[in-house]
Amino acid sequence: MTIPFSRFSEYFMAVARTGNLRRAADLLFISVSAVHRQIALAEESLGVQLFERLPTGLKLTLAGEMLYADLLKWQKDFQQTCVRFDEIQGLKRGSIDFGLITALSDGLIIDAIDDMRQSYPWLNFNIKVDNSDAIAKKIVDADIDFGLILDPIQRTNLDVLSFVEMPLGFIMSPQHELASEEKISLSMTYHERHIVADQPLVIHDRVSAIYKRNQLNPKQVTTCTDIRLMLSLLKKNMGISILSYLDAYSEIQRGELVFIPLREKGVQPLTVALCIAPRRQLSRASQILIQLLIAEIEKLK
Repeated sequence: MTIPFSRFSEYFMAVARTGNLRRAADLLFISVSAVHRQIALAEESLGVQLFERLPTGLKLTLAGEMLYADLLKWQKDFQQTCVRFDEIQGLKRGSIDFGLITALSDGLIIDAIDDMRQSYPWLNFNIKVDNSDAIAKKIVDADIDFGLILDPIQRTNLDVLSFVEMPLGFIMSPQHELASEEKISLSMTYHERHIVADQPLVIHDRVSAIYKRNQLNPKQVTTCTDIRLMLSLLKKNMGISILSYLDAYSEIQRGELVFIPLREKGVQPLTVALCIAPRRQLSRASQILIQLLIAEIEKLK
């Protein structure tokens, strides 16, 4: 870690390690002249020569070696200062309590949590996985710091920090005969086995409305109350299912399943939102994780 308030120390350390202005400039992604100017100004200000100019490059003088040793010590001391800063902000102890809907228990959200864990390995994570209603209630009751839920517009007592709309379509195995279609109408699927999300799954009402509006009663139906089981059946090419892109996000990214949009008009997407309770005071650790999660949500957009 370099000392952020000293540009010269960063330049000096790079030159000392490489023994060459150009290599130091390449490491710092700046011009050679900028590095040379910093070294020359420092030597003039300090009244000592820090480097010997040799045909093969630059070599530290005795004064330069003394400065290099002191800078190493200062950097080590500064790292300890940063640790104390983290302690003040609650990043060296404690836990983050948050909630997720089941569809987010894999994939990109886990990547954000892993980034947080690597940066702050001493933190504890208390993760609640449940349906949107249960997670929303835990947010309002301050049982958790924040949560990711579906369709937050139905819950006026929450503040939405970020959201993304996830389209609905047919999910199926890449080996399915319809997997190469760009879009699929329900009429094309009458003779297929439909794996249908049943209550209490949030998407059940949306899917039922789509079938009803298009007056389609599939000949072969498998109903299921668990998204993960539905995805397992789909990967075995045991049918097709109307789900949101989010429900199969990880499997789609891995090429295990494909998503094909519905040709029918008026199909409303699901909204996934990161929410907190109004006026909730969050710890510094929770704020950092929220920013990481917002970045992952933006990727989905």
